[in-house]
Amino acid sequence: MRLFGTDGVRGVANRDLTPELALALARAAAEVLVTPGETVIIGRDTRESGPMLEGALAAGFASAGADVLLAGIIPTPAISFLIKDEHAALGAVISASHNPPTDNGIKFFDRTGMKLSVEQERAIEEILDSPPYGPRVGEIEPLEAAATRYAAFLVGTIESDEVDLSGTRIVVDCAYGATGAIAPRVLRHFNAEVVELHTAPDGRRINQGCGSTHLAPLQAAVQEHKADLGIAFDGDGDRVLLVGPDGEVIDGDRMMGIAALHMRRSGRFSPPVVVATVMSNLGLERKLREEGIEILRTPVGDRYVAREMHSRGARLGGEQSGHIIFSDHSPTGDGILTAVKLLEIAHVNSSSLPELAQEIPLFPQILKNVEAADPARVVSHPTVVKAISHEEERLGKDGRVLVRASGTQPLVRVMVEALDPSLCAEVADRLVAAIARAAQSENW
Repeated sequence: MRLFGTDGVRGVANRDLTPELALALARAAAEVLVTPGETVIIGRDTRESGPMLEGALAAGFASAGADVLLAGIIPTPAISFLIKDEHAALGAVISASHNPPTDNGIKFFDRTGMKLSVEQERAIEEILDSPPYGPRVGEIEPLEAAATRYAAFLVGTIESDEVDLSGTRIVVDCAYGATGAIAPRVLRHFNAEVVELHTAPDGRRINQGCGSTHLAPLQAAVQEHKADLGIAFDGDGDRVLLVGPDGEVIDGDRMMGIAALHMRRSGRFSPPVVVATVMSNLGLERKLREEGIEILRTPVGDRYVAREMHSRGARLGGEQSGHIIFSDHSPTGDGILTAVKLLEIAHVNSSSLPELAQEIPLFPQILKNVEAADPARVVSHPTVVKAISHEEERLGKDGRVLVRASGTQPLVRVMVEALDPSLCAEVADRLVAAIARAAQSENW
């Protein structure tokens, strides 16, 4: 059975993702990726089930002979940094990212700080039920000053001299998650005036009506405080979205566009390549090509983006949802790092991020979800395949259709882009109707 999805193993904590499963995953991962005596680092977000799963993971790694360092509540990308800083063999993060508080997940990072390949995940699954026992029992200790070291790393990514955000008011929404103790501190280091929103480490409310998946509270706070910018993270801090003074959203596509244009125009973009996913907007692709920048597309998931970037030597990539990778600094998506680098770009250009975002004209795009018990089967239904083909013909070169099974939830995800907003809506409605009929069908 395939346990790993698009981004690790996820499920309802203590029902799907149990302590027993966490222990078995740790022991199997250690057998595949760690030599006894090497170090594994564990971090987690604020969810109530985090300490329970942390204990199980630590026990599993220690029983396989690995020494364990507990980083506590810390953003997911911090583990990627700490692995390299500690010369560790493996990192594990306990988080369900943007999912509800009752969910949790486990994802692993290899000794280079990258998420595991599909082949590595399958190797773990193959020995999950019978990992061998070794004679050595590892030690389990706290990792001292983990958050402080990560914050110092983030500050050190700034390359321009004297970046000063004095007079800049920023509202920061941390989704009651792992960035709450770090993101405001980093922004204040550059003299920004920071208004904190949902920064308490509250695992019962993580991602609930706040953060990067629920921008309305941030938009309201930006306008209430007459702020220059709003920054929203998800629960584990590997993605970020921005909000301008008038409530306008700067998504991952526009963030990638801002960074790519700056790097290209400053003569520091070699190779001139951006790696994005199939979800990224056609408007971004056209703008980058006008500037002599190639865009490469991967399946959804920042793991796929990261590995394509590595193989191509690309320095920039990411997802529309706000997973952005600056590979000069980190091999994985990092929300705080992204925010800091974009603020640096705005400072260097003596402009604001909303102004820079206007250079990236996006096609009207509609995203919809359809519930389905077996999303992959529904996507291959003959009615759905025929409907997709028909709508693609209607759109031609001035639009796109993407229908895919979610890798983390029982949903079929529908994306439609078109120059004509009304046509975009019509196509999306027809596809949703066809998918819903297929999902309800019992005789195929």
